[in-house]
Amino acid sequence: MRLSSSFLPTLKEDPAEAQIISHRLMLRTGMVRQMSSGIYAWLPLGLRVLDNISRIVREEQNAINAQEVLMPTLQSADLWKRSGRYDAYGPEMLRIVDRHKRDLLYGPTNEEMITDIFGQFIKSYKELPQLLYQIQWKFRDEIRPRFGVMRGREFYMKDGYSFDLNYEDAVVTYHKMMLSYLRTFQRIGVKAIPMLADTGPIGGDLSHEFIILAPTGESGIYFDSDFTEQNWLEMPVDTNDKESLAAFFQRMTRFYAATDEKHDQNEWQKVPESRRCEGRGIEVGQIFYFGTKYTEAMNVSVIGPDSDKINPHMGSYGIGVSRLVGAIIESSHDDQGIIWPDTIAPFKAVIINLGLKNQACKDACEALYKMDQEQLLYDDRDERAGVKFADADLMGHPWQIIIGPRGIGNNVVEIKRRETGERTEVSIEQVMNYISSYQG
Repeated sequence: MRLSSSFLPTLKEDPAEAQIISHRLMLRTGMVRQMSSGIYAWLPLGLRVLDNISRIVREEQNAINAQEVLMPTLQSADLWKRSGRYDAYGPEMLRIVDRHKRDLLYGPTNEEMITDIFGQFIKSYKELPQLLYQIQWKFRDEIRPRFGVMRGREFYMKDGYSFDLNYEDAVVTYHKMMLSYLRTFQRIGVKAIPMLADTGPIGGDLSHEFIILAPTGESGIYFDSDFTEQNWLEMPVDTNDKESLAAFFQRMTRFYAATDEKHDQNEWQKVPESRRCEGRGIEVGQIFYFGTKYTEAMNVSVIGPDSDKINPHMGSYGIGVSRLVGAIIESSHDDQGIIWPDTIAPFKAVIINLGLKNQACKDACEALYKMDQEQLLYDDRDERAGVKFADADLMGHPWQIIIGPRGIGNNVVEIKRRETGERTEVSIEQVMNYISSYQG
């Protein structure tokens, strides 16, 4: 994309209405624009990040044989009346009446709809397990939306739902999803730590919140620093073998991790003092087993091995995709702007032309740009160098490729790593290989 002809409306000053850094930076970089209270339009820069996160989520869900569906944002109120949640959910649910006087709602979540869809087609225990997910917009009418996309009314979310024959099978699915989430967040480039969450009336210990460390987080957190050193992508786990999954889960849960609500001082003292980390965090996902709560309420069953009717056991698995964008900025920025992880950055690098009137500079920039026009942003604007550098830092591109008359005369360009500020000179032929092979 050429910056001179792109729709990337940046702001020089912090917007007065933005209270936290992610909201300020998302508005200043032109990622989003507020259209109503808690409702945002995602502009090209922000949408690219949203799409990059969604792509990684999809790939890791598909890797454990989850199947993607797409459910409508509007749901029939009858489904929620069947489950008993229509009146109980509260004013956060946006209720709608269509021209035929039918009660509808803008879905805040999808347990009822996915249970109904499952019940229409799956009739035998031989067709279990089933693991379905979607990435879709949702709406909750927050009484006081704030903090930009972190606490908006409309939000983009991956929600998944599992159906198993019994509790033992549901535990295997839970372990599989835990691994998938750890790998997802590692690929995204963030340290998201699963912490035991409240299971409410369901009981047990199959509920975890995934928390990103950030000073503006709403929760106090305590965790063993050794957890963040684990490489879940390289850990050999056979996702088709329940014993292998159980061994992984046992290893993962040996590291202490708790929010202030679940913090156990006695267990905390067992962690070596050098590994005790405290701070604040932002929830970006949750996995939760809730048994037969919805299949019983909605009378959904399958024929079991003994020809008896069995209500399948369910779990739900959410990742706040749009919330994750804000959370990542909260945990990864400096005074100049955003610092994107490589895997989800809107662009891999920005080409900064410091010699618009120099033909050699122009030719070098054009040659580089043509190598990967999808992942390279070319700053070809007729602006001062300081403006270009400031915007590059503000937008947070992982790499800046700086091409000027002095360097190009020697066939070299300067490369800046946004995260560290490290600068390196390489030949123009080596630029893309250098970026691709960088290990940090």
